[in-house]
Amino acid sequence: MAITSDFKAKDIRAHLEATGMKGRNITFLDDFSKEQITHLFKASEMLEPFMRTGTNLLQGKTLYTLFFQPSTRTRCSHENAMIRLGGQVITEADPVHNSAAAKNESLYDSLRVTSKYADVIVMRHPDDEEALGAIEKLDGRGAPIISGGYGHVTHPTQGLLDSYTCWRAFNGRLDDMKVVISTPDLSRARSGQSFALALAAMGAHIIYTGSSELRTPEIVRRKLVGMGASFEEHFDLDQKDHEALFVEKAVDLVYLPGCSVKKDDPNREDFMKKMDNHYLSLPMLERVKEATGKIVGVHHSLPRNPGEFDFAIDDSPHEIYFKAIEFSVAMRMALLSSVVGVN
Repeated sequence: MAITSDFKAKDIRAHLEATGMKGRNITFLDDFSKEQITHLFKASEMLEPFMRTGTNLLQGKTLYTLFFQPSTRTRCSHENAMIRLGGQVITEADPVHNSAAAKNESLYDSLRVTSKYADVIVMRHPDDEEALGAIEKLDGRGAPIISGGYGHVTHPTQGLLDSYTCWRAFNGRLDDMKVVISTPDLSRARSGQSFALALAAMGAHIIYTGSSELRTPEIVRRKLVGMGASFEEHFDLDQKDHEALFVEKAVDLVYLPGCSVKKDDPNREDFMKKMDNHYLSLPMLERVKEATGKIVGVHHSLPRNPGEFDFAIDDSPHEIYFKAIEFSVAMRMALLSSVVGVN
């Protein structure tokens, strides 16, 4: 053993600076390298002890949350994170009715105006083309914008949280992980697709299982190919096929992006029927463990519905989805600090 040339005390400001995120919009995770994401994770880990007590890294800074779709975890964890950092929050949870959007103000104008009140914006919008078009038109004339989910294609902060949770669960190593992303509808699985981009950046192997008629959006597929991602796709598997795949590939984690079909959508019943083929049961996971020796982690972006997986998993060693909530504030504290900047 020998002392390395970079030996020194841990410095969170150096990690935040090294993410390369200061002043940038967070839209797709292929914009960031493995090294940059790793710096974000190291900063997140250093902030975990301050999730309750707080710190003053962003004292005097303001976050504006602009959510055109409902949210509990994404909005509240960002707002909580900014408060824990010593900053302030302006919340708009229903801009369609409560903001100038109700008077037909364009999204571009809304973002340009709200930028005058804030140092960073977190936005969720149902139309990815409208959101991305407004951000492109802004071209830096405003506060940096973190996507809290655009349309069906991207939800980068969820992808970062999911990959950070795995990074913590698997001792800081993702490059030798095999992760299944399983849903009947890959075309509307924005959290699963952002998780895939983060996994690809970190060097993990991705195994998609879905329906042949509802595949990964082409924009995401092109990004995975462009990144040189290691991934494979399987379609129209039933429960027995899934179990055999988990054993054959010796998978480490199964991710369920959940149902994005609204309660009143006529396609919801069809989705839930197809979900039966992706259903995970605790006995299934125990058989996989017997065959491979692995405790396969089960992750879900939440909220969940009965019929998606066996809720007995909640109290088993396979459960990851509730543990992820524990990490969400620290990770978003690091993300906000990186984007706003602390130096």
